[in-house]
Amino acid sequence: MFGWFKSTEEALKPTREGWFKKVARLFERPSFDESLWAELEELLVSADVGVSTTAKLIERVKTKGVSEAKRVRAALKEEMIDILDLGVAEPFPSSDGLSVILVIGVNGTGKTTSIAKLAHELKGNGKRVLLAASDTFRTAAIDQLQFWGKRVGVDVIAHQPGGDPGAVVFNALEAAKKRQADFLFIDTAGRLHTKFNLMEELKKIRRVVTKADITPEVLLVLDATTGQNGLSQAIYFTEAVTVSGVFLAKLDSTAKGGIVLAICDQLKIPILFIGTGQELEHLAPFRARKFVEALLSP
Repeated sequence: MFGWFKSTEEALKPTREGWFKKVARLFERPSFDESLWAELEELLVSADVGVSTTAKLIERVKTKGVSEAKRVRAALKEEMIDILDLGVAEPFPSSDGLSVILVIGVNGTGKTTSIAKLAHELKGNGKRVLLAASDTFRTAAIDQLQFWGKRVGVDVIAHQPGGDPGAVVFNALEAAKKRQADFLFIDTAGRLHTKFNLMEELKKIRRVVTKADITPEVLLVLDATTGQNGLSQAIYFTEAVTVSGVFLAKLDSTAKGGIVLAICDQLKIPILFIGTGQELEHLAPFRARKFVEALLSP
């Protein structure tokens, strides 16, 4: 359903030309000695791969007993792919009934735009899509979702600002069933992820969906530019609700991007999609091998 757009390689240019270009330059040397291993470790940590995941990568490559630069590069690529490939065949697999996607994340990460991109792609593939504006705490959030809904050409179920988010979701589920929708995306509030009330609210929304005999997919939207803060956000949200996967937004705006490795390694949450720009078409499914090849190819 989802293709791998040319813009993905373009979106990875800031990351490739930033920290990972420095990593790639290490492999221009004929062989690796201890000073190069130390430099590689420092660069990976600086690229937001994280201390723990970097140590794991370095150790795995070292155990292969390779020292020639080309072989070290090849081994590093395969170990990265192994960490990133968590065995997800297809995001949002086809089903006979309604698929509900609960979209969560901190305000400002790009949740609403990411929802619009997914709705646009699915609608273009002939799917019937509905959106629910359950972030009732911010009038701007409702307005923004309605703006994108109108632009994409899909309906938005919304209540007045300050209303009960659970009631919005209940009404959206009823509407989705009556209209025989294929997908319902639920936009949620994104106040500070440390707030207890927000997490309880997410649990409540999930219960509303499960009472309708539907197990929702939970898509966590992370801003690629936040680095290790993104990992902290993922940890908090995972404790509140079971996260199915990550939409990594704003990948085109960062010179790092190594956070994908930390998320997959430490939380075992797959990266499902990446945002590759501002337009609706700037979306791609995450493919581990293509991602690593785009970063580390000569």
